[in-house]
Amino acid sequence: MMVETMTHKKIGLYVISIALLFVFIFVLKVNVPICYGEGCEFIGISELLKINVVPIICLVCLLWAFFEYKKFRFDLQGSTNIPFKIKKIEGVNYEHLTFLATYVIPLVSFNFDSERYLILLGVLLVVMGIIYIKTDLFYANPSLALFGFHIYKVDGSFKNKEERDGIILISLSKLSNSDNVSYIKIDERIYYAEKVTK
Repeated sequence: MMVETMTHKKIGLYVISIALLFVFIFVLKVNVPICYGEGCEFIGISELLKINVVPIICLVCLLWAFFEYKKFRFDLQGSTNIPFKIKKIEGVNYEHLTFLATYVIPLVSFNFDSERYLILLGVLLVVMGIIYIKTDLFYANPSLALFGFHIYKVDGSFKNKEERDGIILISLSKLSNSDNVSYIKIDERIYYAEKVTK
């Protein structure tokens, strides 16, 4: 049950991460005919929907991403584990840009007028999602960066003097060495964290 919940969270974060792709495709493909002057008439809802199938799919996916983001923020308000102390910290915010430049931007160059390319895009997004989840890359999320989240790689000192290295923290707080942070596990080594203020 716990594994299933973690997988759902990862899928949600993947959908959020490709939200920018849906925005880009929507802007490229939306087609609303505009006519001024005499003889202009509305082409009709069915025709408008027919010429905007791809943008409509993008809007549905954006609504899904928005729902997942709201769910993610709601989940973060849940109970947290006992705080731990950061012993070593490294900012890895560049991971946001790496994901955007490597995976999202190249997909915008697809030929969206070809059914074959649209099928290929769908297959690519599914395959990318599987890789993204299985390799725990779901934290490298450009959409979360737009909302002010930071990514850190830390070593931490937990209760009972347990030391853990190479933890990835996603946080709205700006964190530094020796900060105490409360956290919620997203995965075994990836946590959402907030700075504990006294």
